[in-house]
Amino acid sequence: MLRTVTAIVLPGVAPFELGVVCEVFGIDRSDTGGPCFDLTVCGIEPGVVPTKIGMSIVVEHGLEAAAHADLVVMPAYDAASTPPPQVLDALREAHARGAWVLSVCSGAFALGAAGLLDGKRCTTHWMYTEELAHRHPTAMVDPAVLYVEDDRVITSAGTAAGIDACLHLVRRELGAAAAAAVARRMVVAPHRDGGQAQYVETPLPPDADTLAPLLAWMQERLDADLSVPVLASHALMSERTFARRFRAETGATPAAWVTRQRVARAQELLERTDASVEEVARRSGLGTAAVLRHHFARLLGTSPVAYRRTFAGTTRSAPREHAIAATTPA
Repeated sequence: MLRTVTAIVLPGVAPFELGVVCEVFGIDRSDTGGPCFDLTVCGIEPGVVPTKIGMSIVVEHGLEAAAHADLVVMPAYDAASTPPPQVLDALREAHARGAWVLSVCSGAFALGAAGLLDGKRCTTHWMYTEELAHRHPTAMVDPAVLYVEDDRVITSAGTAAGIDACLHLVRRELGAAAAAAVARRMVVAPHRDGGQAQYVETPLPPDADTLAPLLAWMQERLDADLSVPVLASHALMSERTFARRFRAETGATPAAWVTRQRVARAQELLERTDASVEEVARRSGLGTAAVLRHHFARLLGTSPVAYRRTFAGTTRSAPREHAIAATTPA
């Protein structure tokens, strides 16, 4: 169970990426049905740590804080320099004892230097993927994804993808409802489809209208017909223009985006209600239990029954409705 989290800050740490970790894991959200973690920020030793933007932060703990954490996080830092041996040892020891290890953006270089990326799929910010692959030739660097999980090691791309990776781990360990509760308070999407490629080239024109209102409208109607003809008509676009625009803004096809949102809704229903699998399939828009089982196996690697057994709470209530509109970078 994910309870204790330690973030290691190195000289040149990026304040925003550190802030992502603190925002997801450092705030008690139990008053709104969310989780509460025990977060510790540590350095090589207690004291002042300079950041990449000229200011400094003061940490009260040394690397001993990582010794018993369920999750050790390496935020982005100045990856031109290799972390000192004691930091690499702390990362190796955490992984060896079964803890999660997660990097945000260039934090992946520390994981690579510790040998934790050897033979594993991983990623980092698209500007640095070639350098990461060059330094660690046995790592399988994927430049087209927002985050990767491989053998309890999670690496994420730039900035907002760190939020995605952290929420993925919350969802993985505590369930969709916990991740949704954190995301709701942060006013971000609990899950974003697509990869980094949507942010590298051909961005939307600055004056283009966003599809965010349509996405919120879709979230409220996941059990309805959300085919491309229906959505294009609602958006007042031709089907071809709509499909192209949707993929450009979300990084996914309309069908793939809808399916993932329906699976997320099914996860919440399985966690929070006693509805049968058939009823969950109907209310989430997936139609039948067979279709629900197919998508759970494909996307989550488990069955609806096994998922409920793992994540359902002792008390269940009807899920709160939510409207998540943001699927572009925060």
